[in-house]
Amino acid sequence: MRTPDGRVWTCAQYGYAFFLRYLEVFDHVEVVSRVCDVPVVPSHWQRVDGSGVSLIPVPYYIGPWQYLRRRPRIMRVFLAAAKTAEAVIFRGGSSFSDGLTRAWRTRPRPFGVEVVGDPWEVFSPGAFTHPLRPFFRLWFYRQQARLCLKASAVAYVTKHTLQRRYPARAGALSASYSDVELDNDAFVSSPRASSLDGTPITLLTVATLAQLYKGQDTLISAMARCARQGLDLHLVLVGDGHYRSRLENQAADLGLGERIRFLGELPSGAAVRAELDRADLFVLPSRTEGLPRALVEAMARGLPCVGSTAGGIPELLEPCDLVRPNDVQALAEKVREVVTQPHRRAEMALRNLQRARQYHETLLRKTREDFYRYVKDRTAYARPLRP
Repeated sequence: MRTPDGRVWTCAQYGYAFFLRYLEVFDHVEVVSRVCDVPVVPSHWQRVDGSGVSLIPVPYYIGPWQYLRRRPRIMRVFLAAAKTAEAVIFRGGSSFSDGLTRAWRTRPRPFGVEVVGDPWEVFSPGAFTHPLRPFFRLWFYRQQARLCLKASAVAYVTKHTLQRRYPARAGALSASYSDVELDNDAFVSSPRASSLDGTPITLLTVATLAQLYKGQDTLISAMARCARQGLDLHLVLVGDGHYRSRLENQAADLGLGERIRFLGELPSGAAVRAELDRADLFVLPSRTEGLPRALVEAMARGLPCVGSTAGGIPELLEPCDLVRPNDVQALAEKVREVVTQPHRRAEMALRNLQRARQYHETLLRKTREDFYRYVKDRTAYARPLRP
């Protein structure tokens, strides 16, 4: 979102601090992004542009139909960006990647790809509702697969899950590093003690409500089953978006109004960590994932966690802590199983904290910078020398 002073802001994790990682290797970063002009933004939104980071604004659109109507204007932006860019890193598969790839053909050079999600799961039944969902699923899956096969270097947020579905071509650099940024402040020294039997248990989930990719509706239905079985549970949802009113109505219809709190968006960092520290169990029954940042952050706070088998979640949690996406009954049974066993929660919390330490920023930084440096060096080698 761009305010009248020309500054650009975001509510997501891709604020200015995120792009500093690229400046460790590159001289300047241009972010190709949709930009919508607004009079003001919420106080907790993050500035995107700054020293060394600028925006190439793409005409704003929502959904496939608006994209198709504005595609000629969008392609003009992509073509102009391709003329000036010296190195390109595509993040995931999207209409942006399609348009930029087509524009990049006018000046073919090596490029890198950061695979952060799985279109095959994004457009799976239940995760996305649209008459053309099956077409989108196949289209974007093939697009991301082709992009990875053409790239000189591919980085994945998972260790092996996304690599199997979207392999890099033979001879290309393949790297693995998570997007999550965990410094020392992100970690607790030891897991907190589990609540005793008979005391209220607080469940927490942190995710955008712009789509139901994270299965919040499944979690609310599972909560209702647990409540009918006499469990004293409360659920806190952090996040906001288009589906909030629908989820609030679902909670009211199931008689969970007093048991569920919708906190809306919270600033990343201390505010979210405070909610994690107040919770007893983190639940993320996602329908689609890359490697969920929110889950790793919860693990770093020493929280027991229950997740789905989507994406890279099985790389983080043990099989006994997982359920299939969309399975309300299995999720309710898993939550009941965990909250009624304090000793199991303690074991889960300790295991999660130890595993989260593998994602400390200092461990990921070198692999990430090596990837960027490889893309930079390959690009420099391929382009003509300047006079």
